[in-house]
Amino acid sequence: MIIFLVIHNTETFQLLRIGDLDSIILSLKDTTFSKFFFTFIIMVIQNSFTIIPLIIIITINYALFGFFNGLIWSWFTSIIAAGIWFICSRYFFNDWVQKKTNPELLSKMEQNGLLFVFQARIIPFVPTSLINILSGLSSITFKHFMLGTMFGNLIFFFVLTLIPAGFMEGNMEQNILFGLALVFIGLVIFYQLKKKQKRRKQVN
Repeated sequence: MIIFLVIHNTETFQLLRIGDLDSIILSLKDTTFSKFFFTFIIMVIQNSFTIIPLIIIITINYALFGFFNGLIWSWFTSIIAAGIWFICSRYFFNDWVQKKTNPELLSKMEQNGLLFVFQARIIPFVPTSLINILSGLSSITFKHFMLGTMFGNLIFFFVLTLIPAGFMEGNMEQNILFGLALVFIGLVIFYQLKKKQKRRKQVN
């Protein structure tokens, strides 16, 4: 909370609020610690309240670190941030959050576990922050939550990183086709995992 209040009052965060990405990138370009710290904190915020669009964070990381390094940094910080909020939800905010949670959604998540998290990450029909909180409240193990997040976010973040890469490098069509191919691969993996889970339930 203290870190959030500090960064909320910084000039860079004010630029983020008004969507001035060019000025943000320019202000962080030559300060190594600041760009790593700022992009990590806004990813933590995004995973807690979803008030910052994920594509903005990924675009900033792409501009600051390049395609591969930007993708890896976005992916790594998202995993750490998701883990933080999973633990907070499970061990610190459980009672308060439980009262505001839809029991049906929670039950559905518990039935599918890792698959639900993976699916929600690659097809984000549920906000990032809600996935983290619901997973913490559910009986999903931390291991399954992290595995679903790691593999799901890697695919989804790769696709999202192709968007700023396409706009900035002028090869948008090629990147979109590549991104769609990757999504298709992700869906195939999801389908295979789902079949495996159904077989396991039938055996049990």
